[in-house]
Amino acid sequence: MTKPHTPDRPKASPSRATPHERRHARLMRQFDKLRRMLPWLDGWIRHLQSDRAALIRLPVALLLTFGGLLWFLPVFGLWMLPAGLMLLAIDIPTLQHPVSVWFIRARRWWARQRRARWW
Repeated sequence: MTKPHTPDRPKASPSRATPHERRHARLMRQFDKLRRMLPWLDGWIRHLQSDRAALIRLPVALLLTFGGLLWFLPVFGLWMLPAGLMLLAIDIPTLQHPVSVWFIRARRWWARQRRARWW
């Protein structure tokens, strides 16, 4: 009796990606989720992530971060701080893990808040 033919599947093996590559991929997944959550920002986020925007990404990220630190003034808002840190994390590998962890926790907290209000 012969076995039915099944396509060869690669065996489960540990990822060959470096820790830096895994952290970067995790951060990019968070950007993808942000684009799905806020579709009206999709074009801006996609442009700022691109390699073409590398020269403007750092100044924009620094301005957003600095503006977020001035959240108590009427023109600025606290939303600017995480936005600036997310943009900085694209270019600074040390920030990729903490920023992606923060973003995941913030999304989970927001989901819990929405469920608590609507149920």
